[in-house]
Amino acid sequence: MQIKDNLFVVTGAASGLGAATAQMIVDEGGKVLMVDLNSEAGEEYARKLGAQAKFISADVSSEDSAMGVFKLAKEWGTLRGLVNCAGIAPAVKVLGKEGPHPLSTFSKTIQVNLIGSFNMCRLAAELIATQPPNADNERGILINTASVAAYEGQIGQAAYAASKGGVVAMVIPMARELAKQGIRVLGIAPGIMETPMLMSFPKHVQDALGQTVPFPQRMGKPQEYADLVRYMFSNHYLNGEVIRLDGAIRLTAK
Repeated sequence: MQIKDNLFVVTGAASGLGAATAQMIVDEGGKVLMVDLNSEAGEEYARKLGAQAKFISADVSSEDSAMGVFKLAKEWGTLRGLVNCAGIAPAVKVLGKEGPHPLSTFSKTIQVNLIGSFNMCRLAAELIATQPPNADNERGILINTASVAAYEGQIGQAAYAASKGGVVAMVIPMARELAKQGIRVLGIAPGIMETPMLMSFPKHVQDALGQTVPFPQRMGKPQEYADLVRYMFSNHYLNGEVIRLDGAIRLTAK
């Protein structure tokens, strides 16, 4: 899918993986509608990117809020893709010192990470399906962010791993269903990345985390995530797949 002159929606775009993806799209001549709950950071970053970027504050897990995103997208340009980067990552044991895992925390994690991703995908697909196809009969692309925790969740990641496992599981059925509309569906499962949360850790903790990666022995960079998104856009035969971006790491129990 060509980036230049087309519009893409990116969630979680105020920082980390989403911000790097928004930057990549603008650098490639596309337009990006940035979605995040952090209005201050999102608006500031959109100003930095210039006229090819717009920001809208929205809750991806809310039907009404998400519909507002695609109303704006329809008014602004030809929507060709969605990259879901919004998510939360609580660390809570099933049975901890303070008792059992709060059900509300589990529910919220599923609501944001899984239901939020599906909510944005279904609405993006509705709009993309109305666009004219390109020479390959492609109309657009949906990319969801999973996690290596979907495959090897660690202690304290029951909610997070379950939510990301759901993201992985819905890629292939969505790709099969949306094939008739010329919409590809893909997933990325990042490993230990330089996200704002991990970058807030002390330097020695960051270094220790990086040393757990076989090669290269460091945390992944948001730009490397954006580079994979760019490749997914460009390779029209890539569909229904989740690609691990993790330096060959396999998570241990803790």
